[in-house]
Amino acid sequence: MKSAAPLRWFRFLVFLAFAIAAIAPLPAAQRDGAASNATVTFRKVFKSSYPEYVEIRVSGSGTGTFDIRQLDEPSDPRAMRLNASVVQDIFELAAKLHNFDGIELEMHRRIANLGEKTFAYERGGESHRVTFNYTLNHEAAQLLSIFEGLSRQQTDLSDLERTMRYDPLGVNDVLIQVQKDLDNKQIPDPPQFLPLLDRLAADTHYIDIARDRARKLAVRIRSGA
Repeated sequence: MKSAAPLRWFRFLVFLAFAIAAIAPLPAAQRDGAASNATVTFRKVFKSSYPEYVEIRVSGSGTGTFDIRQLDEPSDPRAMRLNASVVQDIFELAAKLHNFDGIELEMHRRIANLGEKTFAYERGGESHRVTFNYTLNHEAAQLLSIFEGLSRQQTDLSDLERTMRYDPLGVNDVLIQVQKDLDNKQIPDPPQFLPLLDRLAADTHYIDIARDRARKLAVRIRSGA
């Protein structure tokens, strides 16, 4: 009679394989598919500042909208698209904050009004949000920095697009501001500027100093400097 040991060993290996599969993380494609259906929203309301209202919505697929304006102006959300690395940072930080489910971010100390900030997470029927004025939470501060940077970035992009279309002599001033924001690391997704910078650098309708600055900024962004 053959020993039953090999059969028991085979059954153990099968059981072990199923157990490992059960606790292993989802494949990247499945994780990405779940994230693409989710949206993280940042909203900031700060009266008597500029801008008074900021709302940025980012989906896991990288698409989104931004609405940056004064409170007495009509809502005008505009489409945007972000690079995968920025989107990944946003959703990873949101996950560390439990997607804002039952989390407290407010410092609860007497402090000046710095604007009412809200993070929100939505996926299917799931929805969570948290509102605060100031927080000491490290992950929340990082997420806030990204969204504040995106607000600055979209303002610069809008200003550059507007001056290129309606005020060619004002283009260089906007480029100087873009350069300052890059120096201060306030632009989370610099490659978004490349289409406008390349177009500007190649168009002889703009003054040479602006074309040269645009060319240098494009080289800097492509080099990752």
